[in-house]
Amino acid sequence: MNKAIFSAVAIVLPALFFSSACSIKKLAMNQVANALTGSSSSTVFTGDNDPELVGDALPFAIKMYESLLAANPRHQGLRLQTGSLYIMYANAFLQTPASMLPEAEYKKQEFTYLRAKNLYLRGRDIILVCLEDRYPGLRAGLQKREYDRALQRTTRKDAPLLYWAGAGWLGAYAIDPFDMDLGVTLPAAAALIEKAYKLDPDFSAGALHEFYILYYGSLPEYMGGDLKKARDHFIKALAASGGRSATPYLSLATSVTVKEQNLAEFKELLNKALAIDPEVSPENRLVNVLNQRKARWLLEHADDFFLEAGENTTDSEEK
Repeated sequence: MNKAIFSAVAIVLPALFFSSACSIKKLAMNQVANALTGSSSSTVFTGDNDPELVGDALPFAIKMYESLLAANPRHQGLRLQTGSLYIMYANAFLQTPASMLPEAEYKKQEFTYLRAKNLYLRGRDIILVCLEDRYPGLRAGLQKREYDRALQRTTRKDAPLLYWAGAGWLGAYAIDPFDMDLGVTLPAAAALIEKAYKLDPDFSAGALHEFYILYYGSLPEYMGGDLKKARDHFIKALAASGGRSATPYLSLATSVTVKEQNLAEFKELLNKALAIDPEVSPENRLVNVLNQRKARWLLEHADDFFLEAGENTTDSEEK
């Protein structure tokens, strides 16, 4: 072998080895990411019956997903999983427990709400990157309020991305409705949810119907609130879930019945939520356990939401 050929081989072999090593590493990372974002991966959390165990484990799990995402930023399943876990954690383990804190712990409540808002938006942004990767120019279209044009290429397979991005966006605003900068962007968030609904109305066993119960039931009329639409989605949510989810009952109770000051229906709905056996839907066991925990708290604190309950309490005390 002459000198020139030897020199070329000496240069090419390490390069080939390095390239091969990088490819093997990338392949391994993809395999790990695929395993962690498969159809059964999320039930490791949602199928558990111990909220404290999941709540303690999720921060580590989320950061692990985020580390993998940093090494493999184009893996769309990993991006969806990471973003949605941030949003789920913000809702189930920050915002909801904070809402049940006593008034004396208002500082802790305020701090926890701010954490939840931050994580809602972090999850939203992670997922929006995925949508932008699939459809370049989508985010610019949302910013320009060209919603139909921005979302026209999305398909049914994009429903999870659209749903979670919109849910994180609207969840952040629900915590801090005085954030005017965030408030002016709400039509974009609503457009994402609306598109997901058009593409897959019964997505995730009625998750969109459950969302719309709160959306139409909580907003004032001038912002699009509509109690009839909320009730219509309640019926659709029950059908889509087969009556195995406590969420529709809780959503209608905390929005429409509170607005209408219908204490009897409030109690009826919450008791129906409590009557559901979490074991009938193993993949959603955690959600039902958490919802039933919240339902018990709401029943115990009904006088915080209803004038009638407060009056009855006063009358009984006087007697």
